[in-house]
Amino acid sequence: MRLVLLGAPGSGKGTQGSVLAAHFGVPHVSSGELLRDHVATDTELGRQVRAYLERGDLVPDELVLDVVGDAIVAASSYGGYVLDGFPRTLAQAQRAFDRAARAGETADAVIYLDVPDDVARARLGLREQSDRTDDADESAVERRLEVFHAETLPLLGFYRERDVLVPVDAVQPPAAVTAAILESLEALDTR
Repeated sequence: MRLVLLGAPGSGKGTQGSVLAAHFGVPHVSSGELLRDHVATDTELGRQVRAYLERGDLVPDELVLDVVGDAIVAASSYGGYVLDGFPRTLAQAQRAFDRAARAGETADAVIYLDVPDDVARARLGLREQSDRTDDADESAVERRLEVFHAETLPLLGFYRERDVLVPVDAVQPPAAVTAAILESLEALDTR
């Protein structure tokens, strides 16, 4: 199973990514975690990424592709992946789709975890006690939501055109969101 999770910051991509990866027995590849690991270990890439994360801006495509590309290739050898946090822009989606299509590895489904901004803000506010520096500042949270609306929401049309988009109401409790995702994936298999 090859799944991509899309959603606003705070929509539950990390939570659902972990659960779905365990359910399908494939690796969970989180671009955010990969990038934060580079920041935490103070790699050269991490130092470049830190400033973008602290402002709430998207990390440039080249940096993300360097990190995520290798992880996706490695995950594919396990029979699939659950990818969260990538792609975040139409340019990333087009590049990733073209590359995956050439390899016969396009996503089976793109799950859109739909939450209103007020729910995303409330969830991100709960993260302020964690080590997530990108969620600790209110202006950075607002910037992340603005960037999501401007850069990531256009991906819905891109994936809808490819008939792989699965919208899910992600305001529900996590277990209910997982159940809705699995039910939607079963419906895709019977089409």
